Amino acid sequence: MYAQMIKSEATQDDPEKLAAFQARIDAGEKIEPKDWMPEGYRKTLIRQIGQHAHSEIVGQLPEGNWITRAPTLERKAILLAKVQDEAGHGLYLYCAAETLGVSRDEITEMLLDGRMKYSSIFNYPTLNWADIGAVGWLVDGAAIMNQVPLQRTSFGPYSRAMIRICKEESFHQRQGYDAIRKMAEGTPEQKKMAQDALNRLWYPSLMMFGPSDKDSVHSAQSMAWKIKMNTNDELRQKFVDQTVPQAEYLGLTIPDPDLKWNEERGHYDYTDPDWSEFFEVIKGNGPCNVDRLAARNKAWDDGAWVRDGLLAHAKKKATRQHAAE
Repeated sequence: MYAQMIKSEATQDDPEKLAAFQARIDAGEKIEPKDWMPEGYRKTLIRQIGQHAHSEIVGQLPEGNWITRAPTLERKAILLAKVQDEAGHGLYLYCAAETLGVSRDEITEMLLDGRMKYSSIFNYPTLNWADIGAVGWLVDGAAIMNQVPLQRTSFGPYSRAMIRICKEESFHQRQGYDAIRKMAEGTPEQKKMAQDALNRLWYPSLMMFGPSDKDSVHSAQSMAWKIKMNTNDELRQKFVDQTVPQAEYLGLTIPDPDLKWNEERGHYDYTDPDWSEFFEVIKGNGPCNVDRLAARNKAWDDGAWVRDGLLAHAKKKATRQHAAE
């Protein structure tokens, strides 16, 4: 594998190889780990898959905090299953990244020292149970909007991992919508909590799609390589168009006074998020950035003895097998 990566670096500027590679992409072929690929393609995938994996893992933190405080046993079981799913999603994605010649430890260290990011939404707090419903409805709804097209992404391991992930994310979105529906149809106090959660999480959810297309550094090349299938703004618009009728059905109000249906465009006009806030959160200055990274660093440090034990066991087993041969 690493020899192939060295070869990739040595030949990435070869016009014939690049043209042949792009022809495969344009023809809809899947690129597999042992295939030649430009180094930029490999690095872009490591960045995107790594950040996606980290988002699944960090995303457990704001929800795991509510498992013991969910209002019913059924809700506890549902949330527990959801958090377990997120751990599995992270595992699938770390495995996909490893096929690109980078270890899981290396990717994790990039997260812990700030070289690799995760979704900005997880740097906002979940203050009450209504927030958990809104996370399922809005955050997982936005995630599905992002991830369904990735089932057609050009890198085979990533594409295949997304098939199962999308099925499970669909469950997550439905359970969140059901939870927020219960509150919206409940007492005036419960409906007020649901509206408050929507007010606070609406714009952070819109930020999940990344910066506007004019400010997106990676989108053009990622789309040429079919690593991404849609632009950030296309996906954001689709999310708005889908979510507004759902909010209306619930009797909730999207916190955007300028939101309106544009008959000519066939889409809703809406107010963009505060992009200065988005970039501050990305820089590490969000409400929960410090807490989230502290939790991941603690988990990494606390788990060192487990990793060391597993590695020692694997080494001992390999030595015995070698002696037997």
